Amino acid sequence: MPISSTGSAVATPVESSKSAIAWGPIIGGAVAAIGISLILILFGSGLGLTMISPWSGESSSAATVGISAAIWLVVVQWLSAALGGYLTGRLRTKWAAVHTDEVFFRDTAHGFVSWAVATVFVAGFLASSLGSLAGAGAQAVGSAAATAGVAGTAAAASSDSSSGGTDMATSYFTDALLRPQQAQARAQNDDGAATAEVSRILLNGAVKGGVPEDDKAYLATIVAARTGLSPQDARARVDAVLKRIEDAKVAAQQAVDEARKAAATTALVGSLSLLVGAFISCAAAALGGRQRDEEEDLLVATRY
Repeated sequence: MPISSTGSAVATPVESSKSAIAWGPIIGGAVAAIGISLILILFGSGLGLTMISPWSGESSSAATVGISAAIWLVVVQWLSAALGGYLTGRLRTKWAAVHTDEVFFRDTAHGFVSWAVATVFVAGFLASSLGSLAGAGAQAVGSAAATAGVAGTAAAASSDSSSGGTDMATSYFTDALLRPQQAQARAQNDDGAATAEVSRILLNGAVKGGVPEDDKAYLATIVAARTGLSPQDARARVDAVLKRIEDAKVAAQQAVDEARKAAATTALVGSLSLLVGAFISCAAAALGGRQRDEEEDLLVATRY
């Protein structure tokens, strides 16, 4: 302790030359957590494949598969975080002349950093794998779209040649302007034109969200002329087909909404699981550090 010129003692703070963070145990714990995560993820993937089957009646429901996958990911996160955090705390060297509270804080911080490193690596691995799968799926969709584009081009060319080159966006309104008074005679004499016009009416109804009443009456007239049904039966058939189209649209919307809810639930459960995993890693690191400090080796020196 330095002494001033007046003879009074002056306190000088002591600063350690060593860093408070030890990257060796952190990297070791992170590598162990990554290894356990990958092993458990692959094991869970194998179990998941046993739950699905292309044969009817032999697969588990989508809800069961989704819930099982979410639970398994939570288990993977917690087990890997516990092991990685414990090893991080247990592998460090003892900090001499450091307060107990500071040791506890450093251990929990080491566990958190180890968990963060492992989580970033596993997330990058999963993103790369999912990106590869998405790329393969996009390539398949692109091939299908190219095929559909060729077919659509041919269909558009055929439609243009039959309608005098009019644009598809205005074809519906053109048909409405040129509808003959004797629709039954036209439907009986020109099947191709009647079929194309019905298709355009249905397409416009799908885009607008419904088929107007005058279009329904016109469709019933064409159906009666083509099928020989009475006007009442033809209108009933038109209403039944439009109801099926509406039901299909509602079913598709429900499927999209269920997928949205499942994605939202997965995101919320995943974020909660990550938070709990971080806590487990910190607690495990503190436990491992405390057990490491309890095993104290003493050096006995003999004084003469």
